Amino acid sequence: MRRYFLHLVDHVDMLLDPHGVNLPADTVERATLAAARHCMCGDVRNGRLDLPYRIDVHDESGTAVHSLPFADAVEILAPA
Repeated sequence: MRRYFLHLVDHVDMLLDPHGVNLPADTVERATLAAARHCMCGDVRNGRLDLPYRIDVHDESGTAVHSLPFADAVEILAPA
């Protein structure tokens, strides 16, 4: 397993993941999706959802291996 760092990014700032997480390479996308949804839960509980964020994943060498915009982590259904 390799260590991956899931950094939270918006249009201005980046909140760096200082510790990272050990994951099998084939689970990085699934772990990123779960992390994005977890981050969004707090916003939803507070009555708003801020979608300009994304999670950028880097491996231990600093190479970007995946990126997930929050807007791609959920399906928004409008009322009928």
